[in-house]
Amino acid sequence: MSLTFSNKQKQKRSAARSDLTEEQKQEIKEAFELFDTDKDRALDYHELKVAMRALGFDAKKAEVLKILRDHDKDGQGLIEFDDFSKLMTERILNRDPIEEIRKAFQLFDDDGTGKISLRNLRRVAKEIGENIDDDELQAMIDEFDLDQDGEINEQEFLAIMTETD
Repeated sequence: MSLTFSNKQKQKRSAARSDLTEEQKQEIKEAFELFDTDKDRALDYHELKVAMRALGFDAKKAEVLKILRDHDKDGQGLIEFDDFSKLMTERILNRDPIEEIRKAFQLFDDDGTGKISLRNLRRVAKEIGENIDDDELQAMIDEFDLDQDGEINEQEFLAIMTETD
């Protein structure tokens, strides 16, 4: 994962959201396989809840139970991969991209200041294994810091993430 904002990432964001990327399909498959802890090729309540959370969906108990009722083929309280894949595909395609960007901003803004500081950016770079010096990180901030306060606020972050070439 890289902290730079590539043209490829911008193109992905601006592309019509009619189908999942291969990477997203793989994430669904991996979540299913990882959380199918008893390897019965189906997810029970707890496995489904955790798999959904891993894909970014924090479903309440009633919602998870409804999903199982709607997709349970034989009364066992299980959902199989095909149904799980269809369900997660639909949910991923229906995500609000602006809300997803706001969630990403909050991951950077761990101190709750409403801004991404050099310290925040340094922490994220370290967490994802990027070895970027402070001058380079500050240059990233400076490039998009429209109000010149030395930090990136949520509006500036939204502009970065929704910018198209």
